[in-house]
Amino acid sequence: MEFEGITTVINRQRAFFRTGKTKDVSFRLEALKTLKTAILKNEKALQQALKHDLGKSAFESYEAEIGVVLKELNVHIRKVKSWAKPIRKRSPLVLLPSSSKIYSEPYGNVLIMAPWNYPFLLLIQPLIGAISAGNTTILKTSPYVPEYEKTIGRIISETFPTEYISLVSGGREVNQFLFQQKFDYLFLTGSPMLGKVAMKAAAGHLCPVTLELGGKSPCIVTPDANLKLAARRIVWGKFLNAGQTCIAPDYLLVHRSVKTDLLQFIKAEVTRQFGSNPKESPDFPRIVNEKAFDRLSGYLKEGQIICGGETDRNMKYIAPTIIDQIKSGSLIMQDEIFGPILPVLTYESTDEVIELINNREKPLAMYIFSSNKKEVQQLLRNTSAGGGCINDTIVHIANSRLPFGGVGNSGMGKYHGKLSFDTFSNKRSVITSGTWIDIPVKYAPYSDRKAKIIRMLLR
Repeated sequence: MEFEGITTVINRQRAFFRTGKTKDVSFRLEALKTLKTAILKNEKALQQALKHDLGKSAFESYEAEIGVVLKELNVHIRKVKSWAKPIRKRSPLVLLPSSSKIYSEPYGNVLIMAPWNYPFLLLIQPLIGAISAGNTTILKTSPYVPEYEKTIGRIISETFPTEYISLVSGGREVNQFLFQQKFDYLFLTGSPMLGKVAMKAAAGHLCPVTLELGGKSPCIVTPDANLKLAARRIVWGKFLNAGQTCIAPDYLLVHRSVKTDLLQFIKAEVTRQFGSNPKESPDFPRIVNEKAFDRLSGYLKEGQIICGGETDRNMKYIAPTIIDQIKSGSLIMQDEIFGPILPVLTYESTDEVIELINNREKPLAMYIFSSNKKEVQQLLRNTSAGGGCINDTIVHIANSRLPFGGVGNSGMGKYHGKLSFDTFSNKRSVITSGTWIDIPVKYAPYSDRKAKIIRMLLR
């Protein structure tokens, strides 16, 4: 779509929003049901597209993307009517006689920009919130997943009129053009660098934003953890989508006393989940492109490879890899890895772990494997992260009752479930004052008597 065409669609969406149709809750509910029907109808096509672009198995595509979206849709379909009702609040004595309410009104025309790693989940899950809140929406996908981009573009165009929901394709020049346009809300999932660009552009229009970014999410294993179970869940969480997951464990912090045993369990678990040659496993995805492959391959020169390390550039394959003998200042510890490579650091005390984590930017997730409740609470109390799990990885994203999002460098704003509805809604406060009586204490001219009454009422 040319820039002129994008501008035309944005203007048409603004005009459609002004008709008030999207504010009708029955319209939103019907749109949510229509979206669900379209996804179910195109499930196989979506799985094939994700297999083509990222090497994802049909199981992983459903488990980590399609199924999660369908579950989110079901929540919104059940709840949107109650969420959209005005919320009555108690009025203080000083404002009587009056009633106080909070109205959830849509922002208007919103922009949702999704990355390539979970291109369906991270595009459609926020869209569900935008629909249920009553907005019109421009969607932007990543050009790094061309087959998926073509498939989702077809689905959106067949399902919704462009003046309501429209998908835009293109590279950085399209992103830059979209950032220059005036939207009523911007929702972006991407890197911290892209988040800064988006936020700077949004500031020019005083446009509110939600930024779902990333970072180096630590995975801590204490001496009294269930090591075998920890290994299984770390391997699953780290190598899901070949490590190309914003909330994947980015580095392992293991107590020196259990390090040798844990690494043996992890090696065995890699073989159990992906076989002796993961390259032949139908369940292990591929790196998105050669540029990412080359960046990740450079990390393999550091430390001591415990398992994995094999690569094939033609197939964009990097084996599930564990690297030991890594220092906190190593190259691999500078930026988010975003691939199937897990560096291992050793620690002696909990304070050492806290210091290492706090000396870095706040991560999107933090994972703790431990049976020591006191130590777990110490770690939670003295660090900050967007979310995380105790004795598991990644699964916190699957609970629609929990807020998902980052903090600091890993993002701002939360969504999922009702929070998605709230994210795309302006909370409008309205007081309705009674007309049957008018208490004159607030009006001039003022007096000592009025001052005493006001002091009493405002206590």
